[in-house]
Amino acid sequence: MPSFPFKRVVVVGTTSSGKSTLAKNLAEHFSLDFIELDALYWEPNWKEVKDEVFRRRVETATEAERWVVAGNYRAARDLVWPRAEAVIWLDYPLWTIFWQMTRRTLTRWWKRELLWGTNYENLFTHFKIWSDDSLYHWLFKTYWMRKREFPLLFALPENAHLRIIHLRSREETKEWVKTFSSEARSASFAEPDNQLSQSQGEDHDP
Repeated sequence: MPSFPFKRVVVVGTTSSGKSTLAKNLAEHFSLDFIELDALYWEPNWKEVKDEVFRRRVETATEAERWVVAGNYRAARDLVWPRAEAVIWLDYPLWTIFWQMTRRTLTRWWKRELLWGTNYENLFTHFKIWSDDSLYHWLFKTYWMRKREFPLLFALPENAHLRIIHLRSREETKEWVKTFSSEARSASFAEPDNQLSQSQGEDHDP
C-alpha cells in the first residue's frame, strides 16, 4: 500500500462539506501540520480579522515543510495554492451537505460548544435563511457558484502544478484515503465533526 504522496495539500469545497474534518484527519495520520483558515480569520465575538493580518498569519503557517490547509479564502489563495502540491475538492451533493450542516449546527447549539475565544454557534441566526449571516443562506448562495468556480481555477496556468483530487461523495472520500494507509481506515474522514470551524467563514470571501 503506497504512502501518502503529498507534503502540502489544500482541501476545498462548499460550506459544511467537511473540509476541516478531512484535513485534520489527514494531518494526524500522515504527519502534516493542520492549518484551518477559519481559525486564522475569526477573532472573538465573530469579528473578522483585517486582510493584511490574515495574510500574514497564513504566510507564516504555510512556511512549514509539510501541511494540509482547510479552506477557500480568496484573500489567501495566492499564498497557499502556489506552495501546495495537490488540491482535494469535496464536491458532495447539495442535500448531503445540507444534512451535515443541520446536524452539526444543532449539536453545537445544544451542547453550547465553544469554537474559538468567545464564539458560539447561534441557531436562530442560521435559521433566518434570508440573512447573509445564515449558514443556510450561504450554502444556497455559494453551492453552485463553487461548482462553476473550482474547475475554472484548476485550469489556470498558474495552477498547472497542482494534482486535483475530485471527490464526489463521502464514500468516495473514505475509499480514496484507504488506498494510502491501513491505519487511516478506521478514521472518520467524511463527515464534519462538532469541534471545527464556523462554516460560513470558510467561504467568507467568495
